[in-house]
Amino acid sequence: MPRSFTVAQARAAGIPRGQLRGASFSAPFHGVRLRGPIADRSLYERALALLPRLSDGQFFSHETALFAYGAPMPEWPYRPGLHVSAYRPAREPRTRGVSGHRLQTRAPAFETLDGLPVESPVRAWRQIGRLWNYGDIVAAADFLISGAAPLVTAEALRNEVVTMGDVRGGILMRALSDVRYGVRSPRETRLRLLLRDAELPEPEVAWNLFDERGTFVAELDLAFPRYRVAVEYDGRVHAEDAAQFARDADRWAAIRRLGWDHQRVLSHHLLGAGAAAVAIARDALIRAGWTPGR
Repeated sequence: MPRSFTVAQARAAGIPRGQLRGASFSAPFHGVRLRGPIADRSLYERALALLPRLSDGQFFSHETALFAYGAPMPEWPYRPGLHVSAYRPAREPRTRGVSGHRLQTRAPAFETLDGLPVESPVRAWRQIGRLWNYGDIVAAADFLISGAAPLVTAEALRNEVVTMGDVRGGILMRALSDVRYGVRSPRETRLRLLLRDAELPEPEVAWNLFDERGTFVAELDLAFPRYRVAVEYDGRVHAEDAAQFARDADRWAAIRRLGWDHQRVLSHHLLGAGAAAVAIARDALIRAGWTPGR
C-alpha cells in the first residue's frame, strides 16, 4: 500500500477497519488514511495526502496548481488553500479542508507535475483572480513569463482572459498592463508597483549595463538609465554565503564606477506601506536631476 490511500483501497487490501483507526494511521481527509502523521503541513504534502481520493477528471487548480509550478504565494498571514476542480459534467470533491470547483465545459488542459494532476498555468492564473490581491496577481504573472524557460507568455495569459472573461472589475487585464519580463522575485514586483504608485518614472526591468568598451557589467533589477540610478531589492538579512556576498560587493562597486547611483532596498524598507523603499528611490532620482511631477 502507498503511504496515502483511501479506506476503500485499504479494505480491498484486507486491512481491517479497526486497524485503520489505530495510532499507526492518521485521517487527513474524510475517506483517506495516511501512514503516520503529515510531517510537513505544506500545501504540497497536503495535496499528496489527498491524491488517492481524486477521481477521474479531478485535478488541483487555482493557487494549489500555481504552487506546484513554483509560483510565489501571497505572504504571511495568507495561507494558500487546497483547491480541486473538475470540468462539467464531472463533479468537484466535497470534503472538509478542500475547496471544490465545478468549471465550465472546456477541453481539459491539466497535466501531471511531480505526481500531481494540476491545471495549466494559464488557466490557474486566471482562477486566482478571484482570490488574491492585485500585487500578488501581478507577481505570479511576472514569475510565469520570466526565467530561462518561461512557463507561459503574456499573450497566452491575455488570450485566456479574453476567452473566459475578466473578474472583479477587470483586475486581470489591469494586472497584465503591469506585468514585466525578467522579474526575479515577488518582492521586486512589489517594489516596482510601489514606485509606480508613488508616480516615479517607469524603470527598466532586468536592464543590462555595459561599460564604455561594450563589456557587460551587470543586469540591474530596476534601472532608470536617463538618471543613471539603479534600485534593487536585496532580501538577505545577513551575508550567509561570504563568497557570494563578496561577488555582489564587487558588482555594486563596478556599477558605481560607471557613475551610477546604486541603491539597495532591504526587507525592512518594504514594511507597512513601503514608504522607506519609495523614499530611497525618490531621493536618488532627485539627486540625479529628476523633478517630481514631471
